[in-house]
Amino acid sequence: MTKLSVNINKVATIRNARGGNRPDVLRFAVDCERFGAQGITVHPRPDERHIRYADALAIGPLIGVEYNIEGNPKGVSKSRPYGFIDLVKEIKPAQVTLVPDAEGVLTSNAGWDTVKNQDYLRDVVKEFKACGIRVSIFVDANLQMIEMAARTGTDRVELYTESYASRYAANREEAIAPFVAAARTARACGLGLNAGHDLSLENLAYFRQQIPWCDEVSIGHALISDALYMGIEETIHRYLDCLK
Repeated sequence: MTKLSVNINKVATIRNARGGNRPDVLRFAVDCERFGAQGITVHPRPDERHIRYADALAIGPLIGVEYNIEGNPKGVSKSRPYGFIDLVKEIKPAQVTLVPDAEGVLTSNAGWDTVKNQDYLRDVVKEFKACGIRVSIFVDANLQMIEMAARTGTDRVELYTESYASRYAANREEAIAPFVAAARTARACGLGLNAGHDLSLENLAYFRQQIPWCDEVSIGHALISDALYMGIEETIHRYLDCLK
């Protein structure tokens, strides 16, 4: 079964909009695990507009499921005296996902160019793996980028699925085709496979059916939006049903 990791950034966005601690991000992470989520994902950015570095530090000891921290290894917090790499090495989560976010972007919008950044990524991957942390590299459904990602020594790649989601309604067979090819390439390279971005109750089951060997999906925006109507427990159950 493909694992469901719940990205809780949007919960922190709501909290930060008002100040205080409502909703309680830490309790939400614990509750997601209680309701069946098999992982918790956070993506702290330097401006801490949603998940803060302090949140990331506090969540780890509270959960028993897989902890995945996403972000740009070049990021440096504006409120704490260290950067993303320092944060991850202190927490030692099960997995770190390297994402090439430019500062100020609204959301992740592209995978790594693993050709141009080959040497840099190889060094970062080596540093994290020396700490016993599994590494995943965020990539587009581009066969060359996946093949070059494998040369960095990474354990997995995470497919950036925005184009699949945006094209799904028009023609789901055409939308999934490049991702099946990318997934097969990753498998041939000996890489584990994750996926994320705009996956939803509408398109997740078909993605899972076509790429059943996907190890994990990370879902935040759609899942939290659905929870406004259905509640987080029911929402998690429905997403898990899509992955069976």
